[in-house]
This record gives sequence, structure tokens and C-alpha cells, in this order.
Amino acid sequence: MLGEVKQVLRLVMSVSKHKQQHDVKTTGGLLVLLWADTREDSLQTWKCTVAAAGPWCAGIQIEDLEPDLKESMIHCDWSCPHPDPEELCVLTELYGTLRLLLSFQMTDTTLISSDWCARIETFLHLFSLTNARITIYLKIKLKHKSFQREFRGKIKRRVSWAGRPPAVLDITCVTQPPEWVKKGCWCLGGHPVCGGQIPLSIPPEAMNQGLFGELSFQPVTLLSPCVLQYPHLTTQLTHIRISFVDFGPSIFQNLPAHLDCQDLGLDSLHCSSFKELVHCGETVYTVKQENCKVEERESDLPAVQQSLLLLLFLQHSDPFTCQLSDIVANEALIEHHLEDILNNNRQAVTTALQTELRSALKAQKHRQRQQEKLRSASAVIASASISIMRCSSNMDFRNACLNCMKVSDTHDLSTLVCKTLRRVTSLKFVSRSGCYTDQMDEHLESDEPTRTEI
Repeated sequence: MLGEVKQVLRLVMSVSKHKQQHDVKTTGGLLVLLWADTREDSLQTWKCTVAAAGPWCAGIQIEDLEPDLKESMIHCDWSCPHPDPEELCVLTELYGTLRLLLSFQMTDTTLISSDWCARIETFLHLFSLTNARITIYLKIKLKHKSFQREFRGKIKRRVSWAGRPPAVLDITCVTQPPEWVKKGCWCLGGHPVCGGQIPLSIPPEAMNQGLFGELSFQPVTLLSPCVLQYPHLTTQLTHIRISFVDFGPSIFQNLPAHLDCQDLGLDSLHCSSFKELVHCGETVYTVKQENCKVEERESDLPAVQQSLLLLLFLQHSDPFTCQLSDIVANEALIEHHLEDILNNNRQAVTTALQTELRSALKAQKHRQRQQEKLRSASAVIASASISIMRCSSNMDFRNACLNCMKVSDTHDLSTLVCKTLRRVTSLKFVSRSGCYTDQMDEHLESDEPTRTEI
């Protein structure tokens, strides 16, 4: 079922991107509805409806899509009826007349996996991250299961590159800020950084089947949550997620063995989630950093856990391909041969990923070095402060120090001074105009900052 949904969206997005080159707005809504007749609710009667409304799909003609879909989705019955119009109100009430309405039914039910619901939900979530202007609705209405979820980008950032329409990313951070953060003093978004384009050579097997032109991928990194406003706060990178937009190659399962973790400032990296997400286009790695645990033990504040998302946008151009059917056929060939393409470019891909990860984590390594200097300075300051009190012959002054800090002896005073100093320096807040705070009424879409600005 997931494969069929991906094929429909791939074809629709191909048409939409073609329209974007003519300055067509890309806002609107998309509905994926999985449903069954109330009279019969068996696996053989499940249907899928994909509907779209809004400017982003203007100009799409269903008659132009159906031939390609029927040819590529041979296990689907396209004669099934559409759902009750009431199920489509979530789109029509907000975005007006439907521009697209497709319904199909799986004829080979063995192709529907047991975890189809989770896979579709995960895929649509990843899809929404790179298409933030489109509000996506997932509705499941079966006799034994009813479910609804909405994917809406709250904070959007536009990233641009040559030869391709700009992508609008959802950079909203889902991590809740720590309890000690004051209102309006926490960045609710992230700061994506666009890396250099990586060319890929097309293997002979793909050429023999008609795949020509130039192929490359465009990396974009996003570290979240953003802690740039707290330069002395301890952080810990826990996960790295690599997402090949639209595709999920298995080559990334063994990627940690080919990366230089020491160069990245990481103790170890291993694939923690693969089978569940490979069909949705994402691979998750767990990061181990021993130095963060030491820093966290020295401070009474827990380290802020961060994750790094690396989005890889495939780009293909062929001056001899202009028909929509040819574009869709090329994308199908790319997906079919993606493993071979990446294996054929394994060294270049590994080197490029190493470079992008190193660049993304460079600021974090600099941050850790600055924090080490600050900890050393804090230890000197605390020691000097305690020495002044210990060496003083004024008993009133010594007692005033102990009473002020609410301790009984100089040993407890020393411990408390060090702890307080670390807390004060860790919580230092530095306002940044580029961050997104909850005091802003609206987070407007804007272009991405450069790596230098970050």
C-alpha cells in the first residue's frame, strides 16, 4: 500500500514541480484516505483515495495522470467508487474545489504488510518535512480502526539551489524546552544549512534501460533543538538521521563502518533503526559521546539532547527528456537502480557525507572547546573566592558568607560556590535575531542562512 501511495505522490509532485518553474504557488492541502465500505470491511475491500486542493496542484489534469498510474500500478483496481464527499470536507472547506481526486483498490492483498499504517504515517511525516507549504491529512476509516493525523509546518524555511525549484522545509522543533527556560527565551525552530552538490555517475546497467543525463544529490543538514542562545549549555548529540527524500536505500545500514568517527568528534555510531524506516526513506543512527556524560555529571543541569537530520535531495536532469511520462519513467528507473548507483559511487558518497557531517558538527566541537575553557576559568574563580573567605581574619565576614550561602562550613561553601557558578554560566542567555521564539506572533517563511552565519 505504501508503494502505491508513493507512486501517486511522485507523479503528482512531478507535475507540481513543473508548474513551480512558472511561479505557481505551492500552498494547499493533500489528503490520503484509507477506507472501506461500511457493509464490508475485509482486506479485499480496502480502498485508498488521494485528494488535493489549493494552488500547489493547479493545472493537474487527472486524465493526464491515469495512463501512467495504471501502467505502473498493475495491482490496483481503478474502477472503485470515490468516498463519501463528507470525508473530503477537510480539504474543500479550507482550500476550495478539489484539483485532484484518485481512488484505487489493491487487487493483490498479499502486498499489504502488517505494519502498513505505521509505514504510511512515517512516510507522510518525512514528506511533509520537505513540502512544508502543503498541509497533509492522513485519515484511516475502517471498521476495526479509525485514525486521523495532520502534518502542518509551523515554522518554514526556504532553501534554494541552482537548476531546481526551491524546497520549503518544516524546521519546527518538536522537543519541549527545559523547565527552567523563561517564556520567549527558547528557539522553537532550526537553522538548515545547504551543502555542496555531489555528482553521481550512472552505472551501465541503468543506462542500458534508458537512464541518461546528469544525476546528483543535494545535502541539507538541520541540527535541533537550537541552543545558539545558550552558548555555555551542555549538549549531547544522541541521533543522526539520514533521509533520502522519496527513496530509502539500504546502503546506509553499513555507513558507520566507513565513517571516521574520531574526525567527527564521536566515540561511536551505529545503525539503531533500519528495517522499520528503510521503506520510508530514513535511516537512524545512535551516537555515543563519553565526554558529554562527564560534563553532565559536573553540572546539576541535564545535557540538552540534540539530533542531526541530513536530508539528501536527488537531482536528475536530461535535456532530451521533456514529456511528463518520460520524467516519471526516469524517476522509476532511479528508484529501481538507486542501490547500484550509490554502490557505484560509494567512495564519493561516503566522502561527501563525512564532509557534511564534519561541517555540521564543527560548531558543536568549537562549543565544547569553549566550554572546557570556561570550566577551567570557573574553577579558578571559585578557588580564588573561597581562598579570600578562608584567609580572612574577619569572623563577621566569614559568618556572613556561610549564612548567605546557607552552609555550615567552608567545605560545603566550596562545593556550593562551584555548583552555583556552573549553573549561572550555563544559563547565560544571548538573544539572536535569527532564532524563533514563542513571543513571535507568526513565523514567516524566509531564505536559509549561510553556514558562516550559523
